[in-house]
Amino acid sequence: MNLALRFLGVGSAQAVELGSSGAVLERDETPLLLIDCGPETLTRYLDIYAQPPRAIYLTHTHMDHVAGLERLFYRAYFDAELKGRVRVYAHAALIPHLQSRVADYPEVIAEGGANFWDAFQLVVLSRGFWHDGLWFDVFATRHHAPQTSFGIALRGAFAWTGDTRPIPEALAQYAPPPALVAHDCALHGNPSHTGVDDLAREYTQEQREQMILYHYGSVEDGVALAASGYRVARRDERIALAAPSSESVLKPAAGLAA
Repeated sequence: MNLALRFLGVGSAQAVELGSSGAVLERDETPLLLIDCGPETLTRYLDIYAQPPRAIYLTHTHMDHVAGLERLFYRAYFDAELKGRVRVYAHAALIPHLQSRVADYPEVIAEGGANFWDAFQLVVLSRGFWHDGLWFDVFATRHHAPQTSFGIALRGAFAWTGDTRPIPEALAQYAPPPALVAHDCALHGNPSHTGVDDLAREYTQEQREQMILYHYGSVEDGVALAASGYRVARRDERIALAAPSSESVLKPAAGLAA
């Protein structure tokens, strides 16, 4: 199994030239899981893979991370091969926000008779989820109000923080080395996002060496982050990952349990 993480976008909500932050986990050069779906994420995904995503994990419901779901609804709803088959994985705490943000328009199609979720297979989760034989851990992050943002990790391979303040304890648990850690980081922190000074104060040297930074404010900010000694993600960059830990991989069944 060869895994890779491809960054579709690396920018903050205002950094449109860098693309909405999001990535695709690839297995054997095939897209396995899209992380977040911002306004132009679907366009970039189609440019690379020539087909819509079949599975999406949502970290939180700010529009630069979920606005692309509306366009994907229309793509999937009117395609008999896709309708009801595009999996959307989301933490249970996000469902009320997700419903109000993207799914609660009075008539999702003018003809009526359609619900937004008819186009998708919504999978509600808490601790994590199985997808295509792999177990993904899900953990709370620190972005605005509690229980409104959740990172994802495939142990041994990678963790994706989503938007967050520093979360060293969570990453120590879910993303020990050699996992790659894709971490939200702006040049200057604020009450909702990590800044480069926060990394040095909150994380160990070993944790910082695992990191690749994304969700920064401009090309110039990315250059400044790199000058501070950090690895900085670039749009369209594809990074090979270590193999997942054995406990995260579904074992072939020896027989049926009673």
